[in-house]
Amino acid sequence: MPARQPFTTLCQLAARPRLAGRADLHLHTTHSDGTYTPAELVDLARRSGLSAIAVTDHDTLAGVIPARTAARGSDLEVIAGAEISCEYEGRELHLLAYFVALDHPALNAALEGVRRGRVERFRAMVERLRQLGVSVADTELETVPDTFGRRHLAEMIVKAGRAGSVREAFRRYLLDGGRVDVPKKRLPVAEALALVRSAGGVAAWAHPPYHCDQRRLAELRSLGLGAVEAEYPDTPPSRRRQLRAWAAALGLAVVGGSDCHGPGRRAVGACSVTAEELEQLRKSSESGVRSSEFIDSELRTPNSELD
Repeated sequence: MPARQPFTTLCQLAARPRLAGRADLHLHTTHSDGTYTPAELVDLARRSGLSAIAVTDHDTLAGVIPARTAARGSDLEVIAGAEISCEYEGRELHLLAYFVALDHPALNAALEGVRRGRVERFRAMVERLRQLGVSVADTELETVPDTFGRRHLAEMIVKAGRAGSVREAFRRYLLDGGRVDVPKKRLPVAEALALVRSAGGVAAWAHPPYHCDQRRLAELRSLGLGAVEAEYPDTPPSRRRQLRAWAAALGLAVVGGSDCHGPGRRAVGACSVTAEELEQLRKSSESGVRSSEFIDSELRTPNSELD
């Protein structure tokens, strides 16, 4: 076989998709508060040249199988994931779970409990809106997925003509502590971390806010945290470098993604990690599997809060 010519190699590299070998590990679909179906998300990921994606809908794994079905026959890897609503130090914290078993009973039961809480919260916020003279159509309520959220309600407020945009609806009614906001049901972070590990997965702190520091990362690592999200939209390069340095010091994997919910600047592939970083995350998951039997037995003891 003749040796490949330099010019030919350059042409092939130039034709290669821009994000080849990279992974977007934070994506939402219509199974939570995203506007893309799993199939549409897969199509956009393939068009972007991504090698892997993680479907991380809020408190549900329901979008994973449809995405894998859509990706069948392609080179795109679809990683099972979820973004879990947790409580830590009296504040809301989101965990990104990766490589979890889709049929894990305890994890699914816990996520179902959080989703039930979302439904109850949503209904309470609708009632508060009605008390303020803002009514949303009952037919709209029937179209909202299991993971009801404030974004859905904001869109309904816009359709009702009581706000000009989703941003305005949040500002007028839905911000934390606002006139309509109701506290969300959240899992204690230690319980959520144990569940993810029990399901054979690895958990990352999603879009860590600025009160996230090395001490808190170390504390969560002792509870089972395996990674931290360092690549995500609107994050200054200095903060990304800081998070990566802490991850390296603590032996945490690095994850990242666009947090895409639909069309806009947070497009599929807008933020991503390298193939090497994905492999480190995969190894963290595999190391967690070795201890999952012990964790699972602990979760199933009579004193467990899940029983």
